[in-house]
Amino acid sequence: MLYHQHLATPLGELTVHATNLGITAVKFDDDSVADEVPSAITEQACEQLREYFDGRLQTFTVPLAANGTTFQQQVWQALATLKFGQTASYSDIARLLGNPKSVRAVGMANSKNPIAIIVPCHRVIGANGTLTGYAGGLSRKAYLLHHEGVDI
Repeated sequence: MLYHQHLATPLGELTVHATNLGITAVKFDDDSVADEVPSAITEQACEQLREYFDGRLQTFTVPLAANGTTFQQQVWQALATLKFGQTASYSDIARLLGNPKSVRAVGMANSKNPIAIIVPCHRVIGANGTLTGYAGGLSRKAYLLHHEGVDI
């Protein structure tokens, strides 16, 4: 079964998608699906996201079930180890995976992350400390980093 639920946030509406196994996507949606089909997992994710935006939660515990290649899964798991307010570069993630030459592949996998905020691809910045691309837009990325106390 596929589930989805909407959540209003300071950055616009998010849609949380899930299966019975876990969250498959969290997306910024300007054109979201009208009807909701919530589940216990989407409810839990929405509650944790509300707590995150309220400043009461720094670590997400909702189960995840994103589809991706083995390498993408490894990158997303590495991203999930970045703590609230901690940033890293693509090079840092590549080194963490034990393959320092995979910087471009890490960047591509990062850009394919379907679970915004919970899998914190917004915490990846340029090696020189500048903002790099973000599927939700650089203004949202800057907001999220500022929310976590990162000065960029």
